Amino acid sequence: MKIFFAYMRIKWYGQSLFEIITKPQQNSEVRIVIDPFDKSLGLSVPKLEADILLVTHHHHDHCNIEAVAGTPFLIDGPGEYEVKGVYIKGIPAFHDNVFGKERGRVTMFTIDSEDIKICHLSDIGQNELTEKQIEEIGEVNILMIPTGGVYTIGPKEASRIINQLEPQVVIPMHYQIPKLKLKLEGIDKFLKVMGIKELEQINKLLIKKKDLLGEKTRVVILKHK
Repeated sequence: MKIFFAYMRIKWYGQSLFEIITKPQQNSEVRIVIDPFDKSLGLSVPKLEADILLVTHHHHDHCNIEAVAGTPFLIDGPGEYEVKGVYIKGIPAFHDNVFGKERGRVTMFTIDSEDIKICHLSDIGQNELTEKQIEEIGEVNILMIPTGGVYTIGPKEASRIINQLEPQVVIPMHYQIPKLKLKLEGIDKFLKVMGIKELEQINKLLIKKKDLLGEKTRVVILKHK
């Protein structure tokens, strides 16, 4: 008898680009890529292949679709989807705090697989989530949230939204890293706001549902690949 071990692997490549490898139920592995960027950022564009490709908005640093190999199922807007046993929900949000008048709209995504829910907040610029958005998102296990300010929320707003959603794991994204041509705030300011003095970086997050049971919110810093 074959024994099934559930797991989920998450890697970060800078900005809002993540690769998630999951194995829902008894299905084969499913690769999910979120927000591939182009070379104009100064970062190396990774060679990735996907079954599902999520694009939160059509800015050059989030929608380099051609860089992703395979024939992925593309989702680039609000709605509810089931693909290869993975449940995905796109939720509207604003890229700024003036109802999209400056930078337009973005799509936040929730990803349900292996009884774990991930929420990717895109380039959200709202100072806080609305009650409707919180209801649409629901309970979150892993939250991917921008912290670098300028084009998105900064550390203080990120802390406020974390308190709204109360996830077990927080993965910061969209902050200043070496070679990035944009000028964003570094991760240190976010850690200070969160009351964290020092935190080890890891190459990838390998997590199972049992790792999340009873856990309070913790911050995980992923090294960009």
